[in-house]
Amino acid sequence: MKILVVDDERDIQTLFEQRFRKEVRDKVLEFVFAFSGEEALTYLNQHEHEAVLILSDINMPGMSGLELLGYIKQKYVKPPPVVMMITAYGDAENFNAAKKLGADDFLTKPVDFILLKEKLKLTHNGENISSG
Repeated sequence: MKILVVDDERDIQTLFEQRFRKEVRDKVLEFVFAFSGEEALTYLNQHEHEAVLILSDINMPGMSGLELLGYIKQKYVKPPPVVMMITAYGDAENFNAAKKLGADDFLTKPVDFILLKEKLKLTHNGENISSG
């Protein structure tokens, strides 16, 4: 599964690569990183239908994650990528705005990687969490 991570904080790349080292090594997951909404759109325009899941920060300079979300949900409809929004602010306003724009899920920073792996149905030994 290819996951596009969009965040203006560049250290997020190292964090994801460390936390998902086994899944990347086993080719269960592949991560692509964009450090702005504009960079994410450039990637999506060049690699349409490759990213199955998009994890996007909401608060970024330039194009916000909410603007990116709105664009993705309008343009990429077949098949639509799953979009999870990530924000340092777990406030109702951002949550409601993201849901209204079609966000499929919502995570807060710092990212709880155990919860994210659960949402991705992954564990450290590769088994589906719901199976035990």
